[in-house]
Amino acid sequence: MLNFKNIHIGNLIGQQVAESGTDMSRICNFMNCTEDEIKKMLSSENLPTDILLKWSKLLEYDFFRLYSQHLILFAPPAARHKKQEKHDPHKSALPQFRKSIYSKEVIDFCLEQIATGKMTKNKVIERYCIPKTTLYKWISKYGNSGN
Repeated sequence: MLNFKNIHIGNLIGQQVAESGTDMSRICNFMNCTEDEIKKMLSSENLPTDILLKWSKLLEYDFFRLYSQHLILFAPPAARHKKQEKHDPHKSALPQFRKSIYSKEVIDFCLEQIATGKMTKNKVIERYCIPKTTLYKWISKYGNSGN
């Protein structure tokens, strides 16, 4: 299972390269890099976003979603932000997302925490700001009775 807390993006890209069977010459050509530069990227814990976007396109995998899932699990929005007025004059011009999108990995992670007794249902709800009804739907759908 993927550790969303500590993301080593180079290792994950390397895993996807191996799984996809993408040829190194194609990678070098697409990325406009030497094989040594590619190997350096694959050993890097972090990469610039423009490079990560290229990898996402080449390997047809959304590597940015790994970071989104990290935010959902480890930096949920504070309650004070949820209660902001719609006409707040200090509201950001950036898009505001109404819902969190939970990947199968995040769902599995949360249900595993419950199944193994590491966390109670209430603790998962509280820690990751997952709505109670959402967690119970996951438990019902995926057959995990939890604590």
